Order: sequence, then structure tokens, then C-alpha cells
Amino acid sequence: MTLFHFGNCFALAYFPYFITYKCSGLSEYNAFWRCVQAGATYLFVQLCKEFMKATVDLADLLGLHLVMSRNAGKGEYKIMVAAMGWATAELVMSRCLPLWVGARGIEFDWKYIQMSFDSNISLVHYIAMAAVVWMFTRYDLPKSYRLPVTVLLALCVYKAFLMELFVHVFLLGSWTVLLVKAVVTGAISLCSLFLFVTLVHSN
Repeated sequence: MTLFHFGNCFALAYFPYFITYKCSGLSEYNAFWRCVQAGATYLFVQLCKEFMKATVDLADLLGLHLVMSRNAGKGEYKIMVAAMGWATAELVMSRCLPLWVGARGIEFDWKYIQMSFDSNISLVHYIAMAAVVWMFTRYDLPKSYRLPVTVLLALCVYKAFLMELFVHVFLLGSWTVLLVKAVVTGAISLCSLFLFVTLVHSN
């Protein structure tokens, strides 16, 4: 039973990454090693963040920009390579060991299901963040896009801090926190998608 629970948590956490990689067309571009390079950049940035004890995710923005600037191709390709590599490295580094040790335990615990759902929210968050960084760093970004893109960028940077503050103020339970995180991430992602699509089609 514990192995079955671990298999469920593992599939729930990792299969959306595999499906996103396959269905986004990255596999057709042989982008696997580009994603691995993005993951290695993630590790380097996290070490720097720990060293500097940064309170916000500015280093993530710089790291994503670095990965995208080193890849040639369309904007969609750059965004997906950076986001997939970044999110997968974050998943492996922060959730692989707890899932391996905890979800195989004797007792069933919902926190591993929640951790798996949270990894899917992180994937969406990093795709949206990479899209916002890509739009923000474009030299031909129209003036009408600058304010909304800057606001989205600030939300991406301070999202974790604002979520933590929100949880402490309202004393939310773990499932409610997950729901709020999903709603906030979904809203940021839909706004990013809307801006990205209108920007790409306007050029």
C-alpha cells in the first residue's frame, strides 16, 4: 500500500512535467539538454541565493533571463526551455527526497498529495514567470505593455512573500493555502498568457 501511495504521489508530481515537455513540442527541437542546462543554472542561482540570503526571487528572474538569452529560437521555445528546466530542477531539489522518504512511509499522509499538487502549481508559475521575463526584456516592448508587464513581474517576485503573509494573517489551513496559491498563480498566468499572445500577434 505504501508503494502504491508513493507511486501515486510520484506520478502526480512528475508526469505533468513529462507531458508538458512532450506536448509543448520541446522534444521535437531536441531541447532536453537545454532544459538540463536551465536546471543547472537553477542550482547555481539557488546556491547564490542561499549565500546572499535573498528575501525575494530577483535571482530567479536573472537566472531565467540568462537561460533565455543563451538559447536561440522563437520566444515560445525560449520560454518553455527555461521554464521546464527551472521547474524540473526545483522539483527534483525540493520535493524528490521528501516524496521518496515520506510517501513510502507506513502511514498515509495528505501532505505528500499536497506537495505533488504544489509542484504542478510551481510548473505553471515558472512558465508564467519566464514569459513575463521574456516580455520585460524585449527592446521593442510597446509602452502600453510596460506597466502591466512590470506589475506581473513584481507579483512573480513577491508572490511567495505575499502568500506567506496572507497565510499568517488569516491562519489558513493547508488545503486552503494550496487553493489560494493555485488561484493566484492561475490569475498571474492567464494575465501573462493574454499579454504574451497579444504582443506576439501584434508584431
